[in-house]
Amino acid sequence: MIDTRLAQIDLLLMDVDGVMTTGQVIYDDAGQETKVFHVRDGLGIRMLMEAGLTVGIVTGRRSMALVHRCRNLGIQLLKDGIHDKAAALAEILAETGVPAEKTAFVGDDLPDLPILLRVGVPIAVADAHDLIKQTVVWTTRSAGGCGAIREISERILMAKGVWQPLIERLFP
Repeated sequence: MIDTRLAQIDLLLMDVDGVMTTGQVIYDDAGQETKVFHVRDGLGIRMLMEAGLTVGIVTGRRSMALVHRCRNLGIQLLKDGIHDKAAALAEILAETGVPAEKTAFVGDDLPDLPILLRVGVPIAVADAHDLIKQTVVWTTRSAGGCGAIREISERILMAKGVWQPLIERLFP
C-alpha cells in the first residue's frame, strides 16, 4: 500500500533538525551554529532530483549551514524561518503546481504536524515523537540524520520503477 502511494510522489519536502540531522544543535566558541548532515542522505536527494522529483525544505530555524548544504545538493526550494508550516505548504504547492496528494513530507516533531496532516504521504523518521508516528503512513527504520532520507529516497525510486535504470545510468 505505501509503495503505491510513494509511486505517485512528485514532490518530497522535509524538515531539517531531527530529519536531515540528528536534532542536535552545536555552537562553536564563536557562537557559530554547526550542523552535521549524512552524506548518504545527500546522494539520495540528488538521485531523486536526477529522476525528476522536486525536493524541498520547510524548517522553523534559519542556518547558514543549511543554506550551504542546499547549495551543495542543488536544492532550490528552501523555506526556512517558517512559523506557519501549513501556509508554507500552500505556498509551495502553488509555486510548484504539485497537488498535496502527490507530495510527501518527512517530519519528526510537533511543529511538523500542520504539514503532515495535509500531504498525500506523511512520513516520520524512526526516532520521531510518538504523536508524529501515530499521524503518518510510514515510519523509517533509520533515525533522523542517520540515513532516513536515503531510505526514503530509495523506496520512492523503487516504487516508481526507476531505481535500476537510474543506478545503471549514474553508476555504469
